[in-house]
Amino acid sequence: MRAYNFSAGPAILPEEVLKEAAAELVDYQGTGMSIMEMSHRGKEYSAIHDECIANIKELLNIPEGYSVLFMTGGASTQFPLIPMNLLGEGQTADYTDSGAWASKAIKEAKMLGNINVAADCGKEIPTRVPAVDELNLTDGAAYLHITSNETISGAQWKVFPEHECLIADMSSDILSRPLDVSKFGLIYAGSQKNLGPAGITLVIIKDELAERCPDTVPTIMRYKTHIANNSLYNTVPTFPVYMLCLVTRWLKALGGLEGMQKLNTEKAGKLYDCIDGTDFYTGTAVPEFRSNMNVTWRLANEDLEPVFIEEASKRNLKTLKGHRSVGGIRASIYNAFPEEGVDALISFMAAFEAKHS
Repeated sequence: MRAYNFSAGPAILPEEVLKEAAAELVDYQGTGMSIMEMSHRGKEYSAIHDECIANIKELLNIPEGYSVLFMTGGASTQFPLIPMNLLGEGQTADYTDSGAWASKAIKEAKMLGNINVAADCGKEIPTRVPAVDELNLTDGAAYLHITSNETISGAQWKVFPEHECLIADMSSDILSRPLDVSKFGLIYAGSQKNLGPAGITLVIIKDELAERCPDTVPTIMRYKTHIANNSLYNTVPTFPVYMLCLVTRWLKALGGLEGMQKLNTEKAGKLYDCIDGTDFYTGTAVPEFRSNMNVTWRLANEDLEPVFIEEASKRNLKTLKGHRSVGGIRASIYNAFPEEGVDALISFMAAFEAKHS
């Protein structure tokens, strides 16, 4: 029996996708080879690569003038690459600090240029992201960087700010809801939460932005290098791209991002209703900023939290421990997390409360 895996990442994948990948693992479509063994420039992999890009463009309705890139190093590598490519000499970039991941992006960017923290609520309890009207923006800023969903704190941007060059780390909620890509200059996301296994970073960039990059940036660290080479300047992680391609097929079959948003809203709504329905549990994020991806809460008696986690694990409800920096409980219920798993958790929470209250 597969576990109900609430891990924040690497995270749960659709069971249908795993079974298809398992069936093709040793012999991909009669080639006698695994996709992991094939050239990244061969016809079999090229078909997967091109389909994956086309599927992402279709799911997000990406307009002309944008490129879809497969890069490596996770979001953490994008933190320095963005200012290296897009922050010109003498310019300032605006960042919002909404928690652990936003603060890491800020730390890296400060090593490379002038940074203005346009809003800082990263250490507030209950947790939240900034409201649009509280941003203290710089006139003529090179870009505005936000973290669309804070995985650790469970806070999410519901309405995005408008900016000539809006950049978003969407590692935790990419492809979980419809998105107007034309409002962004660059979107990036590590793959290990909503996209597939770890190994690639999805980057969606407005092509004209890539031309900002100064010649002093090493070739492989330039976005325009990867645009010009269709993400094949160096050897792309072929198997993670293959897995992402399967996930995009799965999303399309479920009705695209509109269908996915409906499912995600229903799953999260059930769990938040359970938390709010008793004093035994307390949500840790401001209600209007609660994430549909990472649901975080505490027990009124925090000494019971290790017991909660241990007993849940015995019921096949795995990886519910909150991040080590904040503690508490965290249920990551990404796209692939099944609704019946949320129902099983809610049932356990009611039984645990009855036993320990």
